[in-house]
Amino acid sequence: MIILFLSLAINAGVLATTGYHYFHHNASLTPPVPCPVSPGDTHLYQSLGLSDLQLARMEPLAQKFHGRLAELGAGMEEKKKILIDLLQKERDSASIENLRREMSGIQDEIQREVISHIVETKKILDAKQQQRFFVLMKQSMTREQTPWPTSGGK
Repeated sequence: MIILFLSLAINAGVLATTGYHYFHHNASLTPPVPCPVSPGDTHLYQSLGLSDLQLARMEPLAQKFHGRLAELGAGMEEKKKILIDLLQKERDSASIENLRREMSGIQDEIQREVISHIVETKKILDAKQQQRFFVLMKQSMTREQTPWPTSGGK
């Protein structure tokens, strides 16, 4: 039972740390804050040379997406606070596991929102813009650094 509890605590700690770093960098996605996949202080779609018609379609889509991510991020922040309290006070591994499942559900919803947003964005772009969009996304993802050392702490 102790090993199970320690395993759950370690998993919850890793999940909370990973979630913290993810949301610390990506949760407050309002217009002055950069898009999570965009270099610099602009949204990724602003680097694609969109026409006025495309911009008119993209801006509401981006605002809705960033609002939804902020909402999910706030929900995750609340769950993380509750998790820390549970880990500190409770010995009820069922409550901790239920909360872990809820947090996992939020992460899943974030992934669905991101994928849906990319699909909707792709519909607005022409072939050349799509190609540039995915190149910029790949560049942004490879620039991301892990929040912990990967060289054994050296």
